[in-house]
Amino acid sequence: MQPYELTLSAAADAIRARRLSPVELADSVLERVEEVEPRLGAYVTVTAEHTRRAAREAEKDIAAGRHRGPLHGIPMGLKDLIDVAGVPTSASSRVRSDHRAQADSTVAARLSAAGAVLVGKTHTHEFAYGLTTPQTSNAWDRDRVAGGSSGGSAVAVAAGAATFALGTDTGGSIRAPAALNGVVGLKPTYGLVPRHGVTSLSWSLDHVGPVTRTVEDAGLVLDALAGHDPRDPASLTTPPADHRPTEGTDLTGLRIGVPRTWYFDHVDAEVEAAVRSAIDRLRSLGARLVDVEIPMTRYIQATQWGLMVPEATAYHESTLRTVPELYQADVRILLEAGELMPAGDYLRAQRSRTLMRQEWASMLREVDVIAAPTLPATAVQAGQETITWSDGTVEGVSDAYVRLSAPANITGVPSLSVPVGHDTEGLPIGMQLLGRPLGERLLLRVGHAYEQTRPARELAPAA
Repeated sequence: MQPYELTLSAAADAIRARRLSPVELADSVLERVEEVEPRLGAYVTVTAEHTRRAAREAEKDIAAGRHRGPLHGIPMGLKDLIDVAGVPTSASSRVRSDHRAQADSTVAARLSAAGAVLVGKTHTHEFAYGLTTPQTSNAWDRDRVAGGSSGGSAVAVAAGAATFALGTDTGGSIRAPAALNGVVGLKPTYGLVPRHGVTSLSWSLDHVGPVTRTVEDAGLVLDALAGHDPRDPASLTTPPADHRPTEGTDLTGLRIGVPRTWYFDHVDAEVEAAVRSAIDRLRSLGARLVDVEIPMTRYIQATQWGLMVPEATAYHESTLRTVPELYQADVRILLEAGELMPAGDYLRAQRSRTLMRQEWASMLREVDVIAAPTLPATAVQAGQETITWSDGTVEGVSDAYVRLSAPANITGVPSLSVPVGHDTEGLPIGMQLLGRPLGERLLLRVGHAYEQTRPARELAPAA
């Protein structure tokens, strides 16, 4: 096994035991980047010189007994919305082609303090406003979409071009590409991870979270990220928590909610079969399955778009009026649509969200975790615009990919996507676990228990 193939936890253990040096790991990952980037396009910017310098510093510190913890010396990718001092933050857009960050974002600063080593900035769908990331190819099939908007982060982790990465999630943008590339993606509780220094899409829906190869790794990264920052008005003042999941697979007494509505409507048969099989495995580990009715389903998509579209347009108001030609056509259309949305529609979406949060809180008092598909379909062909379901219904790809992930953004509850197999074409399938606010530790415990019962996963073939 090459060093770039190691999970974060395995690499951290090897570095701590002096079986692997941060320099060896960084060199291996950079060689992998050089090998796969021409085919995948996961990165906007690769900071190779900085990577090697930071790895040498980590090696020196660890040798001197100044070991900072499990992220020390671990190579990471950061979505190109996340500021790192001196490094461009382009948001994968010509609008930001000359933008260079003057200071670290909160999350970048925290990861740096933990000793993580930056490999580069990963591609996003322009300004995170899309679910496909067209610049990047799927790690399992280069002719298919990577998912978005954190497509570069998911592909880099899936292909071994980063040991872990950060993404952002406004309507599923961590979990969707994680599911489509066979890796783990965690959208934390709204406000748990600060967003200062992170380019916004929709301030009331945006989340920052990790993309990793295992559930345990997601917990390790979350520990470094979580915590109050007064520069983010939504940041929660919660005490520090240990999110690393406990060992063991016993889920006796846990109530797993299985949706009767919404999450299994218009879902590919192979996706449904894989997810229901994974849910059955949770039952075999001792969990009790409970049918649940997802509340207010007719309002979910209207609420998501009703919040996101005007907030995104407000953020881009100045550049949309001065340099509209620099935006990609799909993003420009959405931004211009936001200028036409009546204030009353935005206020109704706000009211709908308040009611939805109340209804979800009531539902989550009856169960501990909800298990459902992350996405209704696997990765579509690049350029494909619609999906036709078995009953003849035609749905836009973006609408399909956001449909099952949006409720967690609207309500702010945590959501974890875990790989649960592949379809007959070899494309990954993800299961989504949703829980109560600040219930990350329980979600990670359930995801980890499931993960321990599956055969070890190999890296994606990198197309």
